Amino acid sequence: MTTNTVGVTGLTHSRLPARLTSLQEMTRIGSGRTGSDGFSQELITEAETLLRRSGERMRMSASHTVVALAGGTGSGKSSLFNALAGANFSPAGVTRPTTKHLHACVWGMEGAAALLDWLGVQRRHRYARASALDDGEASLTGLLLLDLPDHDSVVTGSAAMVDRLVKMADMLVWVLDPLKYADASVHRRYLIPLAGHASVTTVVLNQVDTLRPDQAADCESDLRRLLDTEGLHETHVLVTSATTGAGLNELRRVLAGAVR
Repeated sequence: MTTNTVGVTGLTHSRLPARLTSLQEMTRIGSGRTGSDGFSQELITEAETLLRRSGERMRMSASHTVVALAGGTGSGKSSLFNALAGANFSPAGVTRPTTKHLHACVWGMEGAAALLDWLGVQRRHRYARASALDDGEASLTGLLLLDLPDHDSVVTGSAAMVDRLVKMADMLVWVLDPLKYADASVHRRYLIPLAGHASVTTVVLNQVDTLRPDQAADCESDLRRLLDTEGLHETHVLVTSATTGAGLNELRRVLAGAVR
């Protein structure tokens, strides 16, 4: 049991309401049978939280797919966001490459306002990709791409915001860099708990331009090994560079698949 709604839109419309209805009935029954010989109160509370959050998400725009880019300071997450958006919407810090605010770029803004409000994106950090069709990006129409604050930021509230939003996204893209891709804190706090959502989680090894080809291959192989041992067998691993554009077309195809 997890209170994440990660990938909630990945279920068919016919299956999801039935599963939520079943969970609601189980929660109703379990609420009257808590205690040492019954259901755990913690489990009941988690189920109630999941039902509430799923209900809220289903009332929002069904034509938009929320994809969250998450990562640590210096991973190049915001550079990837800007490269995908085609503009410098989410500038990194001047003295430190830190993302302090939640930014969103939407391919097809109509109907997305309530969803952006629910996610907590401030109006000044919302951007519309109105020219998507002109640029041959029709396959991304309906994408709501989030650039999350750095999960390891010293800015007060950043970690709590990341913890909240990774549970609200329809798909997660974790951006790692060659120096910290094996960071135990990232794997323990975020990736391992998402093993049940591996099919809607993508891990990106960014900044491949800083490595020799053989080094990049070694890092990719080791990252794949780590994820497999953590139960994330279905998770895609992509190798990218926002500087050279390497791997960006493949990442766009993954995003387009999520939207589709």
